[in-house]
Amino acid sequence: MFKYKKDSIIIPRENDMKKNSFMEGAIIATLGIILVKIIGLIYVIPFNAIIGEKGGALYGYAYNIYMLFLSVSSAGFPFAISKITSEYSALGYKKAIKDTYKIATKIILGISIFIFLLLFIFARPIGHLIIGNSTGGNSPDDIAFVIRMVSFAILIIPFLSVSKGFLQGHKYIKPTTDSQIIEQVVRVIIIILGSFLALKVFHTDLKTAVGIAVFGAFLGGLAAYLFLKRKIKKSNLLPDKIEDNKHITSKEIVKKILAYSIPFIIVSLIYNLYNTVDMILVSRTMSDILHLPINRVESVLSVFTTWGVKLNNILLAVTTGLTTSLIPNIVASYTKGDMKDVNSKFNKALQCTLLVIVPATLFLSLLVKPVWMLFYGNSNYGPIVYKVFVYTALFGGLHSVVVNTLQGLSKYKLVIICVLTGLLINTFMDVPFMLISNKLGFDVSYGAIVAAILGYTVSMIIALMILNKKYGFNFMDTIKRMPSFIISVIAFVLVIVLLKLVIPIDLKGRFVQIPILLVYGLLSFGVYFVINYFSGNLKSLFKK
Repeated sequence: MFKYKKDSIIIPRENDMKKNSFMEGAIIATLGIILVKIIGLIYVIPFNAIIGEKGGALYGYAYNIYMLFLSVSSAGFPFAISKITSEYSALGYKKAIKDTYKIATKIILGISIFIFLLLFIFARPIGHLIIGNSTGGNSPDDIAFVIRMVSFAILIIPFLSVSKGFLQGHKYIKPTTDSQIIEQVVRVIIIILGSFLALKVFHTDLKTAVGIAVFGAFLGGLAAYLFLKRKIKKSNLLPDKIEDNKHITSKEIVKKILAYSIPFIIVSLIYNLYNTVDMILVSRTMSDILHLPINRVESVLSVFTTWGVKLNNILLAVTTGLTTSLIPNIVASYTKGDMKDVNSKFNKALQCTLLVIVPATLFLSLLVKPVWMLFYGNSNYGPIVYKVFVYTALFGGLHSVVVNTLQGLSKYKLVIICVLTGLLINTFMDVPFMLISNKLGFDVSYGAIVAAILGYTVSMIIALMILNKKYGFNFMDTIKRMPSFIISVIAFVLVIVLLKLVIPIDLKGRFVQIPILLVYGLLSFGVYFVINYFSGNLKSLFKK
């Protein structure tokens, strides 16, 4: 594949992998992530049928704790590697890029083993923390078993994350997107096949079936990691001999990795604490304070931890794809001192997020009954909780774009202040808001949802004010498009409201929901995108 040398330095061909521009990379990443999330959403239909709401709650208990610990072991490293690679690539320091990758891999090895042992040893106390002394549902021992099974993924996913960050820093978005698809496909096969065989063929207990399902995270991560290692090797991004004009020591690289990754780890940890805090406080408030039945508690929690999150992940795929491309592009422009380009990309990211997530959120909320029936069948509390819970995806997605921009500008202290403020608001308001919500006759879960949205909103406002006042960001390009955008959203909602007068949405049966949702979706989104096309909102995203 590499046929020629020059001064003993192997030179890769330019077309071995194609680098992607900001919007091109964002589209590739977003479409890939949406595909991954769609796969992740489709599998929950049979998975829900196999393990039910109790199993969904157990799966969510373990997975939320896993994601919390994973944020410590890997979250900051892909960002750090992507950012450092982008910087060194812009400056032409190829050897430093290679050294950064190798050093990061060694650091992550030690952290992964430590986190794995911590999670494995303290699994039962964590289980007790989540559900306390509640009886009749999942036990602390059940939760501990499932946490231990998923903890094996900590030994591979961080290495996968480092490889992704390395390629993203070179602006190679497609291979990382392909790896996510591979990871998801393998994981889903293990989840469905493993849980089905465990419960329906070998007749094991529920915790064993869920334990096998969460172990799919390890096998999916391993398959994706081997794929990326092969891609990196074939592309020769890590050649044996490289000569740089500037020598950067290992100590400097370690300092840079830690300086970039630790703030990001803190931010990711805080993000995951939103879910974990809600999981614990909703569980304890409903069972210990309000003394509600355990089957209702776990039904509501399954929305917060598993089934509702799966639907929200489709919406959040847009912001994940955007930030995957946004970070290296903002870093490259910021390194060159081109703040005008940084501001332009930030506005495009905001507009794209609003354009896609707002109507999708409204669609899922207004049509929650057929959506829930299609994916999960009958549920007493699922649709009631999710029609409000979906709005956490909207505010969380916008918050992610705003905060990631500050991170791309290396304003880590400000990022930590913003997200920590939001988390504290969410934590302190959770229980009071739940009690008020229950007192007013609303579902108790609405209080926790409102607390989370309030936390995101305050945090986001602080970040926007900082970007505007300290770094000269202006949002006029986004603001001037708001009137036409609001008109399109109003038209979108009106179409759904009018259709409800003609097409009922409370029909029984899973598959009858498909044509109902197709008609609602085609007409409402059709009108919405036509208005945005002729108003120029769509065209503006692709202008350089």
